[in-house]
Amino acid sequence: MNAVLQRPPLWRRALGVFSGFDALLVLAILLLCAIGLVAMYSAGYDHGTRFVDHARNMLIAALVLFTVAQLPPQQLMRIAVPLYVVGVALLIATAIFGITKKGATRWLNLGVTVIQPSEMLKIAVPLMLAWWFQRREGQSDARRGADFAVGFALLAVPVALIVKQPDLGTAILVLSAGLYVMFLAGLSWKLIVPAAAVAVVGIGLIVGFGETICQPDVKWVLLREYQKHRVCTLLDPTADPLGKGFHIIQGMIAIGSGGLSGKGFMNGTQTHLEFIPERTTDFIFAAFSEEFGLFGVLVLVAAFVFLIARGLVIAAEAPMLFSRLIAGAITLGFFTYAMVNMGMVAGILPVVGVPLPFVSYGGTAMVTLGLGLGILMSVAKSRRPPGA
Repeated sequence: MNAVLQRPPLWRRALGVFSGFDALLVLAILLLCAIGLVAMYSAGYDHGTRFVDHARNMLIAALVLFTVAQLPPQQLMRIAVPLYVVGVALLIATAIFGITKKGATRWLNLGVTVIQPSEMLKIAVPLMLAWWFQRREGQSDARRGADFAVGFALLAVPVALIVKQPDLGTAILVLSAGLYVMFLAGLSWKLIVPAAAVAVVGIGLIVGFGETICQPDVKWVLLREYQKHRVCTLLDPTADPLGKGFHIIQGMIAIGSGGLSGKGFMNGTQTHLEFIPERTTDFIFAAFSEEFGLFGVLVLVAAFVFLIARGLVIAAEAPMLFSRLIAGAITLGFFTYAMVNMGMVAGILPVVGVPLPFVSYGGTAMVTLGLGLGILMSVAKSRRPPGA
């Protein structure tokens, strides 16, 4: 009788809270965290307390991940609408009462702290859209068009408010997260293909007529002046090598100088002679490439591919539509983060201020990352029957 009633040891009960955690997803996260810490130590050991703060931010993100992972997807559905409403309300408050820095109104003073509400929408928007399409599951084909119209409206409101700030980088991330949900929910290829064709043609025209449309007296109707400069700098960074083109040129020099095997840990001259601007934040990929070369970059890319592949497997095996949509959108969001950051540092995409997950310094971005991974882990746990 005593043996039956005997409580399990403390360590066994402590391990019980991790029951259902996806081991391969945890492995992918740990691998990327290790790469991020190594890269940050090299790039930021002489940059104040960046390395220590980066490690602290990772621990906070891990706590957020663990906490959110305890919530089943059904509870996540319940907070989708309130989180979206609060996020949009904070964006409106930012537009009216926000703090303006360098011409952008992106921050809101809550008295006890200053926040950037747009970060919340990276998670709130896909949650809201996944909730919406879960509610509309099983509707007739005749109603699908109206359902997607509402979905586009729910996406357009926060994206428009973020673009207004202006914050093109965050707007792209929120927009892509929402579009991923709608694509996974069954958005018709009849809408996707024409939009993609228009984008390809538009990019081709910009590249073909870049020299003409980048003249100082030419005004771009849909973009602000600084956004025009970013695109034109991408087309020809040598036009202003010591000004707007400096970031791109120095990033490409650092990546190219790394060669196959790199210059070695903490031996990057472009990095430590401070030729790379923002070497611990947006352009840390250039510092990493210089020191670890093509082989190191391939390891980093492989780690992201591992994370993304595992996330897509978790999404495919989720038991309900909401779980599949939110897990798939968050996973593809990691792909967007990595692709945009590496592309802009390599001079393939415009510089839009998108951090590299796990690697770039940034407290808010790291907490948002932990929240997204926590939701993904929650979905992974929901695949397992109770007690398994």
